[in-house]
Amino acid sequence: MKKRILAVILALLGAVLLTVIIYVVYVFASYSRVADMEPCPPAGSAQAETAEIGREYHMLSFNIGFGAYEPDFGFFMDGGTEARAFSKERLTANIAAIGEFLVSRSPDFLLLQEVDEDATRSHHFNERKYFTEQLGSYAHTWAQNWDCAYLFYPLTQPHGAARSGLMTFSSVGITDGLRRSLPVETSVMKIVDLDRCYSVSRVPTSDGHELVIYNTHLSAYTSDGTIAIEQLEMLLGDMQSEYEKGNYCICAGDFNKDLLGNSAAIFGVSDHGYTWAQPIPAGTFDGHDIILSVPFDADNPVPSCRNADGPYHPEQYVVTVDGYLVSRNVEVHLCQVIDTQFAYSDHNPTEMTFVLLP
Repeated sequence: MKKRILAVILALLGAVLLTVIIYVVYVFASYSRVADMEPCPPAGSAQAETAEIGREYHMLSFNIGFGAYEPDFGFFMDGGTEARAFSKERLTANIAAIGEFLVSRSPDFLLLQEVDEDATRSHHFNERKYFTEQLGSYAHTWAQNWDCAYLFYPLTQPHGAARSGLMTFSSVGITDGLRRSLPVETSVMKIVDLDRCYSVSRVPTSDGHELVIYNTHLSAYTSDGTIAIEQLEMLLGDMQSEYEKGNYCICAGDFNKDLLGNSAAIFGVSDHGYTWAQPIPAGTFDGHDIILSVPFDADNPVPSCRNADGPYHPEQYVVTVDGYLVSRNVEVHLCQVIDTQFAYSDHNPTEMTFVLLP
């Protein structure tokens, strides 16, 4: 009898081990990156054909956290417990609130990150389609930033599979769009990080050049953070090349770097030893005609991101990782974080007003 019980236990353990091995093989075998230099065909209508030189424009950028990060949401990769939106009903209500907010701000240019097209974590609600319909008066492009296999973790609520991307909306017609693949780690961390990229959307200007709009979301879940610097250097090189052609360049998005350099001190919180948002190393911008514009008001400092290790609370680690890069022929008038108290996402939206210089 004891031998039979032992045999059954060993058989069960063997079955579990075989299942784990098959799953690991599946995850790594199914891993592949989205192709570089992939066209992002512009779609939709626009209110104008060219961006005017000397006119002030309003740009808004927002990492919407796939619609799940309500104030009581904590993500498992950040130390929280959740891997999915609480429910499809709560997610769609939050996405609708984000849509209403965006329409109310009426920006000339809008850049969104972490927009799910089809994902377990967002209960397969097509956020891409929703925002396309809500913002029907804009031209837009879509760049896929993640297409991952089914992640069976956490075991009680697997994160699942996800197809997610970056969306760029413009009140001026977009003539061309392109997806550029960023370098990512080659270690096992590539499985949990996004298939990082930036999108390039081209808008004609009234002086015969182009406003080149970059939308990006740099790496966060890396071994030491250096890969995000390689990504930033690639982005800067691309923008510099366009600037030297006489074009106007603006990049907005989530850089996953402490853009203030000392956010914890500025906002009066402990950094708890977090390493995912390090300052940009000195000298990174040397030799470039690209300027970092950080959304910050010294009289009313507001962070752009919270660490989602649990529900939002005043002592939680906060940092400014969302911002803008502009070429020297773009004059920034206003650059700030919009204080939503993290009502819709683990990020606050940011906005910038600017003028294209003659």
